[in-house]
Amino acid sequence: MPQLPAPDYPADVRARLETDAKEIIARYPDSRSALLPLLHLTQSEEGFVSRTGMAFCAGLLGLTTAEVTAVATFYSMYRRRPGGDYQVGVCTNTLCAVMGGDAIFDTLKEHLGVGNGETTEDGGITLEHIECNAACDFAPVVMVNWEFFDNQTPQSAKRLVDDLRDGRTVEPTRGAPLCTYKKTARILAGFPDERPGAVEATGGAGPASLVGLRLAKGEAPQRVVRPRDGAYPRDEPRPGAEHLSSHDAPQQTSASDPDHPAGPAAEEGE
Repeated sequence: MPQLPAPDYPADVRARLETDAKEIIARYPDSRSALLPLLHLTQSEEGFVSRTGMAFCAGLLGLTTAEVTAVATFYSMYRRRPGGDYQVGVCTNTLCAVMGGDAIFDTLKEHLGVGNGETTEDGGITLEHIECNAACDFAPVVMVNWEFFDNQTPQSAKRLVDDLRDGRTVEPTRGAPLCTYKKTARILAGFPDERPGAVEATGGAGPASLVGLRLAKGEAPQRVVRPRDGAYPRDEPRPGAEHLSSHDAPQQTSASDPDHPAGPAAEEGE
């Protein structure tokens, strides 16, 4: 059975979206490059990428709906069905998982009464597990509409979602102020975030993520691992730090393992 054409936006909505879309398309020498931000634009309108939104993007860019659908279904940042005002993602990749991410995710599933990718009945929260968000030195990490909430526990995560559902102000650990999923989608489409504090906000990597950069610059390695109770400040070495491991200061094999020195590879026949 042939698929029915996608419904169009109401005239006033389409006119407004076309104005924004033309501004986005004008940024690129090849209009096709505007597809990703245009999909965010449609999410800012409906909260997900609908058939209407994909047909809208295809028409403006001269693409087939199949081409747009292929992109929209490839990236996890695009929803395919309606969701909550706040997308709560719990990192369950390796480090966050062993630091408590799995426990946080299981706790929130029970607390909210939803499974992975599902939305609470009040339409407030969509819960999902997410892959690494490059914040391993703040593990376990929870993200709300892509803003960071670092060093979470099952208890703090429960308080977080309760505050979101009750309309209380919630501030990310770092980065821009929190806003709804639709407003976040418009920012990701490339439009200025004019909220107070948004421009000044910075994210920033933690010390553990910067060790490699410091070594590359020839700076002395710095111990950054500490107990979870925070007994040792990040800028002070822990006991035993004078015995650096290969992760702290990469060495030649002959230096790190005298019993098995590594020398130049012997030529064949020697």
